[in-house]
Amino acid sequence: MKRASIAVRITALGLAVAGVVAVVGGLVSARLVVQTAREVTRQTLSDQADVVAGQLSDSKLGLRRVVEVLGGQGVAVVQVRPNGNVVSSDATAERAARQAGITELAGPVHTTVELNGRVLLVELRPADPRGAIGLVRETETAKGVGRTLVRNIAFALGLGLLVAAVAGLILAGLLSRPLRRTAAVATSMSHGRRDLRAPVDGPREVAEVAASVNELADALHRSEARQRDFLLSVSHELRTPLTAVKGFAESLADGVVTGDAVAAAGRTIDQEATRLDRLVADLLDLARLGADDFRLDVVAVDLTALVTETATVWSARCAAAGIRFRLEAPAEPVVVHADPRRLRQVLDGLAENALRVTPSGRPMVLALSREPGAAVLQVRDGGPGLAPQDYAVAFERGVLNARYSGSRPVGTGIGLALVHGLVNRMGGVIEAGPAPEGGAAFTVRFRTA
Repeated sequence: MKRASIAVRITALGLAVAGVVAVVGGLVSARLVVQTAREVTRQTLSDQADVVAGQLSDSKLGLRRVVEVLGGQGVAVVQVRPNGNVVSSDATAERAARQAGITELAGPVHTTVELNGRVLLVELRPADPRGAIGLVRETETAKGVGRTLVRNIAFALGLGLLVAAVAGLILAGLLSRPLRRTAAVATSMSHGRRDLRAPVDGPREVAEVAASVNELADALHRSEARQRDFLLSVSHELRTPLTAVKGFAESLADGVVTGDAVAAAGRTIDQEATRLDRLVADLLDLARLGADDFRLDVVAVDLTALVTETATVWSARCAAAGIRFRLEAPAEPVVVHADPRRLRQVLDGLAENALRVTPSGRPMVLALSREPGAAVLQVRDGGPGLAPQDYAVAFERGVLNARYSGSRPVGTGIGLALVHGLVNRMGGVIEAGPAPEGGAAFTVRFRTA
């Protein structure tokens, strides 16, 4: 189903608002004006009744003149003579006056009488000698004002709708034009363009949308650049063992390697194949980390025993590389809930990274300590460390490889990204920072059981 454009929606909204405002304002104004007109009419009629009652004792000629003048204004006069007869030239006015109690009048009366669907204002006054006077007027003035107001409301409504339509179209154009340009840039981005930017203009919210699209384009450009660097790095890491495996395999097939050298070639092929297998496994784990079916066997783990077991392996590897290995761990158990196999994978990944960059003769430390409510694992090295700004991006895939590949031994950038993902999936927190030994420190925290 085709959706209405923002121009149509804004125009329709403007028309609806203008219509509601005109109708509501008109109804409220009409009610107030009608009530005011009725009160003014009543007050005028009351004043006229007072005057006529005061003149009743005057000559009949004078009274007849007053009756004629009032009749010309739509006011009927009803008189009660001293003998009790009710006299009026208007039968309806006489009935209204009788209904209001003119024959039993004891004092001034201000009332409204409804006869045959007509609303009549009635003002009664006692008059000497022993008579009474009544003035009756239909509320036609109020009705006339009401009809005029209805016509004015209709005119105001039409004019308001016209102004709202024009204003809505202009506003919609101002809003939709930068949005259409931003949408065009986003569409081009979806087709692979990264060099286009949306103009940041228009209202604040529209400008914010354009700025966000531009930031997204920049982020996509950086992400794709990192992905290209990562793929190049992984390709290089895959090609190195593949070259060794292929070379030794061809030597064996061609009979170039014979005798005692065959066993050495076989060991080299096995080592390079193992390296390939580990690299592929890390890539698969990294790809599966975000999936719901990534398996974790979370149990109670004694970190003291785990780091002691890990230290046995890495102390030997550090000794072979001339690196001074040190274990710092408490004697008592430190228990957390985690997957022991994945936690060992985290420690091995951090230790592998530290061993790669630590020069011979420098220290590497595997440490376990306690904090209030948490267990802290650390792998620290005495290598060159990282630039201060690089600690924040140390776990982003391939970033450190791209920045340090020309100055020190680096990996593919998979290991630290995988470690970060594993720690997060197990409910822990990992961070990077400078180490007291002069290199980098990677700190992992888990809540204690």
